[in-house]
Amino acid sequence: MHSNTSDVLIAGAGPAGLASAIAAARLGLRVEVLDAARPPIDKACGEGLMPDSLQSLAALGINIRHHQTAPFHGIRFLNERPTATAQAIFPTEPGRGIRRTVLHQLLLDHALSLGVRFHWENPLREITPTATGSVVRTTRQTLRARYLIGADGPRSRVAAAANLTAATVRSQRIGLRQHYSISPWSNLVEVYWSDYGQAYVTPTSTNEVCVAFIARQKIPSPTHALQHFPTLSRHLASALPSDAPRGSITLDRTLRRVATSNIALTGDASGSVDAVTGSGLALCFRQAAALASALQAEDLSLYQQAHSSIRLGPQLISRSLLLLDQSPRLRARTLQTFERLPFLFQRLLEVHIGHRACIFPGVDDLLASGLHLMTN
Repeated sequence: MHSNTSDVLIAGAGPAGLASAIAAARLGLRVEVLDAARPPIDKACGEGLMPDSLQSLAALGINIRHHQTAPFHGIRFLNERPTATAQAIFPTEPGRGIRRTVLHQLLLDHALSLGVRFHWENPLREITPTATGSVVRTTRQTLRARYLIGADGPRSRVAAAANLTAATVRSQRIGLRQHYSISPWSNLVEVYWSDYGQAYVTPTSTNEVCVAFIARQKIPSPTHALQHFPTLSRHLASALPSDAPRGSITLDRTLRRVATSNIALTGDASGSVDAVTGSGLALCFRQAAALASALQAEDLSLYQQAHSSIRLGPQLISRSLLLLDQSPRLRARTLQTFERLPFLFQRLLEVHIGHRACIFPGVDDLLASGLHLMTN
């Protein structure tokens, strides 16, 4: 049986796995990646990269500005009933909308240029810990590595083998993504709110938008979902779908541990925040950098500490926004407050993308006054 030895073996070649491979390879580590699928690998998501995501991606050596992308300059929230609108502009560079498959190919090409080796259509079957690392058996071969990284999603086989599955799940929602052939009508990412859930609209090119619906119940079709977002439905009245819809599950899930002595988890395998924040890709890019540093130091406890810190802000934002999803009254009052006092929404966006510091567990006087207005 064929065998290989590497410094790092990564199970899962989605964005989290590829980002981790790139970060580790940039530090001179020998990296291999295996996946049960073959590129292009797609997944339902909102396809918007906020400015902080772009900065984290640039730190990995990837600049997407000259590729097939569309800039967006901020975020707009729109409540359907009662009507309210709030928007905020990024204080520095714009974000970028990019097709998931285009982003995946850019990550893959960069990983290949760094010497990362790939094993496609090669599902993981068995993991055996050893004194010096792990032995991984797939359907076709046996691989050996000093460190094993699970980037294989929320049902991670690596997490199960390493006894890292203990987790708290605070919410579970359903997502459905659809692309439409239409020129973007806004240079912002628009988030439409209703009692049904949210619809996120991201420009991905000069003639296409990505619409991601998220709800607490199964979404039969984009047509069904649009019935609950009349304002968005009017924008899309003349638009045609440009591909088949794709669904997924979004979780607020926290693992008790994400690392052992020589096994670590990243991306959705290591927990996740609800997609309402738009932070999923930013999280996995930051995790990749922290994980690579810990691998270089040969101390995965450093990654455990960094992982907890990385997800703190997005987790708090996610749970706050989910309160708006659960309570129409609170949502109406909050968005009306943001509409009346736009500097509050601007400040929250700047905190969210890391442009301003937010001190936890306390909150500064500005945010405290905004919270008082929203909830009283």
